[in-house]
Amino acid sequence: MKIEPLPAPIFDAQRAIALAHETLDIEAAAIVSLKRHLGDAFANTVRLMLGISGRIVVMGMGKSGHIGRKIAATLASTGTPAMFVHPAEASHGDLGMIQTNDAVLAISNSGESQELNAILPMIKRLGAPVVAMTGDAHSTLARYADIFLNSSVDKEACPLNLAPTASTTAQLALGDALSLALLDARGFKAEDFARSHPGGMLGRRLLTLVDDVMRADEQVPKVHLLASFSDLMREMSHKGLGATAVVDDAGKLCGVFTDGDLRRLIEKGVDLRDLMAHQVMHPDPVTIRRDALAVDAARLMELRRITSVLVLDSAGLLCGALNSNDLMRAKVI
Repeated sequence: MKIEPLPAPIFDAQRAIALAHETLDIEAAAIVSLKRHLGDAFANTVRLMLGISGRIVVMGMGKSGHIGRKIAATLASTGTPAMFVHPAEASHGDLGMIQTNDAVLAISNSGESQELNAILPMIKRLGAPVVAMTGDAHSTLARYADIFLNSSVDKEACPLNLAPTASTTAQLALGDALSLALLDARGFKAEDFARSHPGGMLGRRLLTLVDDVMRADEQVPKVHLLASFSDLMREMSHKGLGATAVVDDAGKLCGVFTDGDLRRLIEKGVDLRDLMAHQVMHPDPVTIRRDALAVDAARLMELRRITSVLVLDSAGLLCGALNSNDLMRAKVI
């Protein structure tokens, strides 16, 4: 039997754009329509998930499963322990991942996913509460659940009204709303978020301390109050920071001398050869504590319009130095 090739597709740019607009309108309307369904069921879900000592086990088949994986990831990264379990795999051993102190978030637009509904009796027998996120209040899933979250949409964005589009968008948005309500109820802070995202930009900004990126020990440019001007310049050139600290016998910071100070003295025509460090230093240097966040050092430099800052320990003694290049290498800025 000869199989005829499919006709070549006909591309119409204006039609493609019009369909894109229609898709976005339908999906936006689907999300907005969820607001009319939010009420006691949503509040009860948040209360339930706050009260369990285990994890939120998210389940779903097909496109709902893909959405479920994202919801589980969002929950986990915002302070609510969660994981995704595939319903089909659950029937072949993965059901053992679910414990009595867990809660199950089961997602299905129709509420009649065979693989998901097949394991509901076992989950109920285990004693784990079930929250159903479905578009049909009369479905098998909704009837089995302890709480029903209505994720129904008027129609799919698919021109054939078949492919899950608006329904999965609604599920995703409802999952985000749930995650953020839990985040708020737990008092989850940006610092907590950073701890679960140490490899990201936010993690670096909120977890990196000045102590982690500063120059220390022999890398810190410093001279004694009575150092000659030539020794001061030699230290600045050798350490390459564009500045040097000036300290007393006890190592206490007394001042700083920078490239800018040098330029201003030259412009005034000052004879520098016989001057000592304490005569040319700026007596009020900008400093930061070693236990401060590196991002705070970046803000300080930006505010004071400088490119380097000296670092003090808890006793107020000089222990390090930091410039904008150090922060850039650490990807803090």
